[in-house]
Amino acid sequence: MSIFRSIVFTSVLVGVIAGASVSVVHYFTTEPLILAAEVYESAGEATAPPATHSHEAPAADATAVPAHSHDAAATTAAPAHEHDEEAWGPADGFERYAYTLAANILTATGFSLMLNGLFYAAGRPVSWRQGLIWGLGGFVAVMLAPGLGLHPELPGTPAAPLFDRQLWWIGTALATAIGLALLAFNRTPWSAALAMVLIVAPHVIGAPPAPEGVEALAPAALEHRFVVLATMTSLMFWALLGTLSGYFHRRFEA
Repeated sequence: MSIFRSIVFTSVLVGVIAGASVSVVHYFTTEPLILAAEVYESAGEATAPPATHSHEAPAADATAVPAHSHDAAATTAAPAHEHDEEAWGPADGFERYAYTLAANILTATGFSLMLNGLFYAAGRPVSWRQGLIWGLGGFVAVMLAPGLGLHPELPGTPAAPLFDRQLWWIGTALATAIGLALLAFNRTPWSAALAMVLIVAPHVIGAPPAPEGVEALAPAALEHRFVVLATMTSLMFWALLGTLSGYFHRRFEA
């Protein structure tokens, strides 16, 4: 029971620190780009031609742009954006930033729970240095590898259906994490070969493609800057998460 309390307490403490820190970074880096992209998105929706009406049954449009949703944390590949006039959303300003902070703290706490559980499962001494390595592994599995196929997206960016992207993202993250674990803990030729197959396989299969003939509403330069900043912010998040998890794990274990 003491181990369980230690894992939970460490994870909550790390989650608060890392979640609050990444929220501050988001406020000055990716958040202004998201707000700027929303202006282009609103302008695009305002100038879109109205839909024509007919008495025939509506046919499925294979080229329709999937809906997009605005998630607070950019520590993973950005999900789609959904717009529903009746759907609730936090108001711009303090309320939006408060929900972003809460989402980032919950996300950081969840990932820290995972890391601390893996620390005990591995059965090896962990310090802040080893924690940093674990955190960098988490960055590769959760952000970098999936981001090669599904990069972080600004509002108004055309994308494949949400379920297809979620399925590919989860499969890529799991395959990459297992591959990294085989390389780190089972250094044999067969495990190395299996690890490479697992890491490369999702990219051979390929991420779900975006609809053809539909362009992003935000300028390409804004999109490129967002991808770079979101990736660097995620790197900072995972490095801080791993370092703090390793440090507090050793302190509370002692």
